Amino acid sequence: MTENELSYQVIGVALELHKNLGPGLLESTYESALKYDLEETGLRVQQQVPMPFVYKEVKMNMGYRLDLVVENKLVLEIKSLENLAPVHYAQLLTYLKLSNIKLGLLINFNTKFLKSGIHRVVNGL
Repeated sequence: MTENELSYQVIGVALELHKNLGPGLLESTYESALKYDLEETGLRVQQQVPMPFVYKEVKMNMGYRLDLVVENKLVLEIKSLENLAPVHYAQLLTYLKLSNIKLGLLINFNTKFLKSGIHRVVNGL
């Protein structure tokens, strides 16, 4: 499955989850529920994946954790905020670059209509 096909499937599952739970819950609630729902569709999902930063062959533990990684091809950064800020996009792009993954979704579940809370971020590698 390509990154685009995978993201399309993930977005469908996230839309259904938002329809069932609505906005206003904690990020961890949406993260765990989304992991469960994605695994129910047969996808491999890792949660809270540690991501070290390697600089000049030195591995530095910066405390980075990827919320969800789907099929080792798609990073999901889950938020439940009033408004996203530029730093949230930079956070996901950092994770994509450090993991060498091409595509990520920044999903803000604290929106009336989830469609407006989903943002694709692409790593130009």
